[in-house]
Amino acid sequence: MTEETPTMDALDEFDDLEGMLQYFLDENQEFLSWLGTTVDNVGDGTMTMSIPYDEKLTNTRPNAAPNEEADLHGGVAATLIDTVGGLSLRTAMDDPFGARIATINLNVNYLRPATSDLVATADVIRVGGSVGVSEITVESTAPDGATKPVAIGQGAYRVFRSE
Repeated sequence: MTEETPTMDALDEFDDLEGMLQYFLDENQEFLSWLGTTVDNVGDGTMTMSIPYDEKLTNTRPNAAPNEEADLHGGVAATLIDTVGGLSLRTAMDDPFGARIATINLNVNYLRPATSDLVATADVIRVGGSVGVSEITVESTAPDGATKPVAIGQGAYRVFRSE
């Protein structure tokens, strides 16, 4: 994932960072907007985003029970991990919009099928001069009603700071 940065002037138009980032995703990231990606929370060194369950994003198991929800495709969780992992780095930078960020490496471990909305929380491990690392947990509500982790990931990102 590579992202452009909004200008500092854009912040003046919004009440909060979540709203500004949501506007940026909706206007500039067509794929993420198509997925229904939302910015839920932005904190110091952490960020939460979600993607709602949608049948167009699923795989149906050949042996599924008649009323069993289809599983979300694993690539949807990986996309969410990549996106929130990279954006979360901005929350730990002195000038959060003074850099471009591109994915160097992404590791995703799938724990169980996801059959409802995905919610991913990223925690920044470190942002250095040119590389940042974050850890991400994706949760979904299981058929038994419990919210459980469905994937965990770690991303390494190249940080291109403006000079």
